[in-house]
Amino acid sequence: MPIRQLSETMINQIAAGEVIERPASVVKELVENALDAGASRVEIVTAGGGLNLIRVTDDGSGIPEPELALAIARHCTSKLAEDINDIRSLGFRGEALPSIGSVSRLSIRSRTAAGDSAAEIGIEGGRVLPVRPAAANRGTTVEVRDLFFATPARLKFMKGERAESSATSDVVKRIAIAFPAVRFTLAGPDRSTLELPATDDSAAGGLRRVAQVMGADFPDNSIAVDAGREGVRLTGNVSIPSFTRANALQQYAYVNGRPVRDKLIAGAIRGAYADVLPRDRHAVTVLFLSLDPAIVDVNVHPAKADVRFRDPGLVRGLIVGAIRQALADSGIRAATTGAAGMMAAFRPGAASYGHGGPANGHRSYDAASRASGPSGFDAARSPQRPLDMGFEGAGFEHRGFRENEQAAFDAGPLASADARAGQDEAAETLLGAVLGAARAQVHENYIVAQTRDSLVIVDQHAAHERLVYEALKNALHSRPVPSQMLLLPEIIDLPEEDAERLALHSETLARFGLGIERFGPGAVAVRETPSMLGETNVGQLVRDLADEIADNDTVDTLKERLDKIAATMACHGSVRSGRLLKAEEMNALLRQMEATPGSGTCNHGRPTYIELKLADIERLFGRR
Repeated sequence: MPIRQLSETMINQIAAGEVIERPASVVKELVENALDAGASRVEIVTAGGGLNLIRVTDDGSGIPEPELALAIARHCTSKLAEDINDIRSLGFRGEALPSIGSVSRLSIRSRTAAGDSAAEIGIEGGRVLPVRPAAANRGTTVEVRDLFFATPARLKFMKGERAESSATSDVVKRIAIAFPAVRFTLAGPDRSTLELPATDDSAAGGLRRVAQVMGADFPDNSIAVDAGREGVRLTGNVSIPSFTRANALQQYAYVNGRPVRDKLIAGAIRGAYADVLPRDRHAVTVLFLSLDPAIVDVNVHPAKADVRFRDPGLVRGLIVGAIRQALADSGIRAATTGAAGMMAAFRPGAASYGHGGPANGHRSYDAASRASGPSGFDAARSPQRPLDMGFEGAGFEHRGFRENEQAAFDAGPLASADARAGQDEAAETLLGAVLGAARAQVHENYIVAQTRDSLVIVDQHAAHERLVYEALKNALHSRPVPSQMLLLPEIIDLPEEDAERLALHSETLARFGLGIERFGPGAVAVRETPSMLGETNVGQLVRDLADEIADNDTVDTLKERLDKIAATMACHGSVRSGRLLKAEEMNALLRQMEATPGSGTCNHGRPTYIELKLADIERLFGRR
């Protein structure tokens, strides 16, 4: 077949296959155009999930009548100057309107502030209709009907009306978070109306619009993040570890105000929460990255949802470090949803209590509970002091308590209730602490504490497990990890570029106990492995590290394996369920929790304590 020039209609339909995947893609492109035009109000109407009708109306600057024909021509835009590396608008490719018009019936009606009247232009399946006068207020209205009528094969891949409507709602919410000063309305016969009034987030910590989109619970269970490194700034809010979701749909990320779904950012969030959440739970985040447009490429894909950073390692390190620092600085906090669940459980006729935090009742929790020992007291399995970790020689002497508090564990359980009551007077001074003063232990597993305005219930095994784990991690990462020499070096064949990447990170790997060196152009020799790993598949470990370095320029795979071993040690070396504790022991545990970052959850992501405010308790008894 001879080479020939494709028709303009076919070119637009090919472009539409990349830009317009579903109705939500149309809404995204049209709303971004409205925001680039300076709109303060954007109204979206859909029907049939967006396949029958999409109408976007804004009060922006409008399009002059002479430029309407250019607006629907390919690669015509008002947003891009001469420098492709200096993109400061949401749209810039000049492909959206012609692509939409090639697969639908499109009309654009617009009026500028200086115009005496409006003008309208249409395009049906790629055929342009002439410009004609129209009546309209200042701004632009874009109407899209019969989406994909010109490419019916695409209709076979559309989901149901409800799914398409939900995807459109998600797109509007994602954009709305980045533009709190703009009013958004999404309505139509195929959905319930979504109204997001304009907010002044500069006076409220930036959380009013976030609360509109993500719910009122998120601001109360979030931590502010604000950090910078080498010209890259990160701001936003992340959830405390005990406030999670079953999927990552409520992780919102923005690069220079542009909503993105970036693999690097998602991986960095997972890494930041790696040892405080279970695998099947996800943090809730709203993160804004601000950086020089020249060091980020937003032109990776026509949909503009993917970005590429010039220095991905810098961005990933900033996100992981900033979130971990924010979690550490925030102190110990319980999710408000835990108290709400407890309140519901106490009401007459309520179902059994289900915690709103991570994975309550999931198999991972059951497994963790079984690993903790029997629910009843067993002296053989639950000695009166924490299990000896057996790592004195390796620097793991810390057992989760300071030396002057450890003696409390050596003295055995309280002899009587009178002895416990004798501690009450001294405990009064502890009521002002975050976790208050220990008052009782119930079912040999739960510590009941009192603060000045709340009741706190602590899971003693989960809490001490986190304390031991943090102590082990600190000891593990504060000095080089002990290694064991292999009798014969293991030679691992790798692609030459992977071998080079591993060689560049050899000093970091050596700190974690993995000694490698180049062995020819396409191989590495492994001479030492971390002692903690014992017998391990060295070849698979090295290949996993090479893959991670290629993706993220980090060696976190090895660090995570060592942390997992430390977590297992902590689980089996902690205060067991069924262990009777003295008042001094319980208070020592509470004080250590207050001083330990991340102690609101155990190593499995299970909440370590629940707080119920006095006002809530009074409401249960009808006193309020």
